[in-house]
Amino acid sequence: MNTSFGHTANSYDDPEGAFRRRRPRPITDYGSSMIQWVSNRKPPYKGSYHYEQERPSQSYVIDMLPPPARRDAPAESIPVRHLHTSLGKSKKPVTVVRWMPEGRRLLAGVHNGEFMLWNGMSFNFETVTAMGSSSLRAAEWSNRKDWLVAANDEGTVYYLQPTLNNPHQFKGHDAPIRDLAFAPSDAKFVTASDDNTLKIWDFTSSTNESTFTEHGWDVKACDWHPTKGLVVSGSKDHSVRLWDPRTCRNLTTLHGHKNAITATVFSRVRDQLLATAGRDGLTRIFDLRMMRDVAILRGHDKGVTTLSWHPIHPSLISTGGDDGSLHSYLLTEPNTPAGISSTTISPYASSDPRSAPAQSIYPAHRIPHAHDSSIWSIDWHPLGHILATGSNDHFTRFWSRAQPGQTTCFKDQFHLGEEGAEAQGTWDRKFGRRQAKELEEQEEQDEAEGLEDQANQGGQSTAAAGGLSIPGLPGLPGLPGLGMNGSTTNQPITGIGNVPPPALSLLSGLQHNNAGSGQAYPTVSQIPPFPSVPGMDAESLQRLLALTQQQYQHQQQQPVQQPPAGPPPIDFTQLGLPAGSYPPPPPPGGVGGGGGSSQIPPPLIGGSAPPGIIGIPGIGLGGGGGIPGLSGGNGVGGGPSNGLNAAAAAAAIAAANDAASMRRRAPLPSQSEGFKAEQARGNYRIAR
Repeated sequence: MNTSFGHTANSYDDPEGAFRRRRPRPITDYGSSMIQWVSNRKPPYKGSYHYEQERPSQSYVIDMLPPPARRDAPAESIPVRHLHTSLGKSKKPVTVVRWMPEGRRLLAGVHNGEFMLWNGMSFNFETVTAMGSSSLRAAEWSNRKDWLVAANDEGTVYYLQPTLNNPHQFKGHDAPIRDLAFAPSDAKFVTASDDNTLKIWDFTSSTNESTFTEHGWDVKACDWHPTKGLVVSGSKDHSVRLWDPRTCRNLTTLHGHKNAITATVFSRVRDQLLATAGRDGLTRIFDLRMMRDVAILRGHDKGVTTLSWHPIHPSLISTGGDDGSLHSYLLTEPNTPAGISSTTISPYASSDPRSAPAQSIYPAHRIPHAHDSSIWSIDWHPLGHILATGSNDHFTRFWSRAQPGQTTCFKDQFHLGEEGAEAQGTWDRKFGRRQAKELEEQEEQDEAEGLEDQANQGGQSTAAAGGLSIPGLPGLPGLPGLGMNGSTTNQPITGIGNVPPPALSLLSGLQHNNAGSGQAYPTVSQIPPFPSVPGMDAESLQRLLALTQQQYQHQQQQPVQQPPAGPPPIDFTQLGLPAGSYPPPPPPGGVGGGGGSSQIPPPLIGGSAPPGIIGIPGIGLGGGGGIPGLSGGNGVGGGPSNGLNAAAAAAAIAAANDAASMRRRAPLPSQSEGFKAEQARGNYRIAR
């Protein structure tokens, strides 16, 4: 992969006010190597590829190819070069690292229950998501990469989407969950816990379907075969067990480790191989066809805490040690050190593979000082060119292969230690501490900027929603067209626009007297003429308003202590309307063009409706009648209309709408009639 150096910012001011240039940040770009491969590759039937062979010179970096281009050369994908070190603001141990499915970001779970998201190309901080307050111990993607299941020390299981949204969680165990794995169908998953059990869960319902209880001690690791109904588990009792998930039966027990098992992982490329790691410092490779170990990976001075198969090369496997060392092994090369005289051959090369001793394999490359403390988790990039490690020393580090002609990476402080690198002149103690401090300041600034951007995005989304929120659900926008939280502003409805209540601001001549309790309204002669309304002329509308005003004045004349007497109902025959019809509702925005800010009589928009007034469909009189069939809102619903049959009115409106929009056509023929017609045409086959 090509690595260049770029600036996320040209310069910045330090706390003392000095103007310093920021240290360049390494940026890894795999696009050029992918383009080089796609442009020059040939299909297998046209012979071998014709690539420019890499030579030990920096100018040949353009000829570097991704791991899928050279599946026959796993040694070229061994991670030997340190790319970047990321440190979170919380400064807590990193317990689990997982690449996102697209490979552009790395998800790191830390000891305080947070998921930190790091950019996979520029390695800067992007965002953080809290998952409780307990340490995250396990996280696995489903096979379709659409769900991430994580678990912590409290025994809680979290469902996460690729956006890190947490729609569901439940209590799975009473003890810390150490590992989990998905079934090939993604319908189920298995969890391993310190309560000595393994549990199989249905992903959709989150119900426990079966429990394995034959381990006599804490269960530290588990995995589900990528294509078969087979579950493997490793325990503190030094045993590796294979289970049938359908019957909960222990199929076999694999022995060989002399200490607690820390990792059990099936190979995704060569699925007949199983790798197990233990506190005894050994990693064993088992062949499921023979149910025995065929290789023993040696070289760790202390226990092996984690391992990971390469996603492209089946013979490349990386392991992390309890002492912070990072080893890479090639199963096709034993790499026996010079001081060891006894060598073994692979059982596959012997005449009796079942009884031949396991082959001892030593690291193809080792980084003794990769971390200062235990490496808890390692994970390969989906493309196979970067390895990420998370450690107890609070750091997340990225590793890759060396560029052509680059040899200084083998003499850094990670390979030789600080004293050895200082003796070689590749690392300065004073400069290294200053560089580490600058790196820490840079990471803190990146994290602060990322959190600020995250907050700004949240604020923008709230502002885009109109500042509305549903009570009890913060951050969720309100319903369109309804003002929430006491807002009186009319919100637009999508596709309709602003639909205010029946606002009669068209009455530009109305006067409102706020000096006393009395209110004066103009007479009918003072109201300007109204424009024509569909279904109702201006004179009829004026008479309707006059009758309504008379009823309101009649209500005001009644004593306050007594309920007002019911006025005579409005006689709609005076409006000159056809028999059986009623005035239509006013159009949105009113029926006139008055531009004044006149007040509206209360009986038309607010307060309690005077008794005896017949509700007009479409015009609510403050809790009176509304449009039949609709409820809620002022002027568009409520209880049934006084004096009107709401059900009959609703049925009439529905019938009118159906009649206007219905397409008149004959009924469709039934399926049986269609079959008979086809048989009559001879479109059938005789059953044999």
